[in-house]
Amino acid sequence: MSVWESLAVFAAGIGAGTINTIVGSGTLITFPVLLATGLPPVTANVSNTLGLVPGSISGAIGYRKELQGQRARIIRLGAVSLVGGLAGAVLLLTLPSGSFDTIVPVLIGLALLLVVLQPRLAAALRRRQDAAGADPGHPDGGPVLLSGMLLSSAYGGYFGAAQGVLYVGLMGLLLREDLQRINAVKNVIAAMVNGIAAVVFLFVATFDWTAVLLIAVGSAIGGQIGAKVGRRLSPTVLRGVIVAVGVIAILQLLLR
Repeated sequence: MSVWESLAVFAAGIGAGTINTIVGSGTLITFPVLLATGLPPVTANVSNTLGLVPGSISGAIGYRKELQGQRARIIRLGAVSLVGGLAGAVLLLTLPSGSFDTIVPVLIGLALLLVVLQPRLAAALRRRQDAAGADPGHPDGGPVLLSGMLLSSAYGGYFGAAQGVLYVGLMGLLLREDLQRINAVKNVIAAMVNGIAAVVFLFVATFDWTAVLLIAVGSAIGGQIGAKVGRRLSPTVLRGVIVAVGVIAILQLLLR
């Protein structure tokens, strides 16, 4: 890897760490850059996953204020997400990438639809529950959210582009919670999923240590930048950023 290629990978790591903390989809920045340096697709994907772990941890630390009071929720959602992330990592090593090429843009599109409609859908659901005197629902989303997080995390362990958009879409609809606090949980879950996938890859996959280290340092810096920027955004602006990034992710996946 030349000096200019190294600088490009490092810069991509900063950008990915920033956007992952605010929204997700940082992989769509780093993955193409790694391919451009000449790395094979699977090696680039594995190196990218390893490198982004410090960025996810950095972003979660930056959102530590919004994480207060959510330990039990993180344990429940994190447990199923770890299982999903492990399954996704195994799928990456055993299945051809074309298996997910069709479904990934559809998943991201559905997540974006949830993000856009979440305020109205959630409000309508709560009005119906209140009018019927029904139970407001499980504080952690119940089986529906757990199942959604399991499947989303399997995708995250496999590739991870727009993984955060899927998380925010699901939790935003099924949890009675502020969007910034949901985003904080998203950062922790993403760190856990990337971490479990990274452990698998360390033992059985081929990766490029130079790329891993450059992305790791860059994403850790970006995680702090993203936390400072993201937590200052209003719910409306944050939702708009999520939608914009998600649309770009769909276009890039369809055109690559």
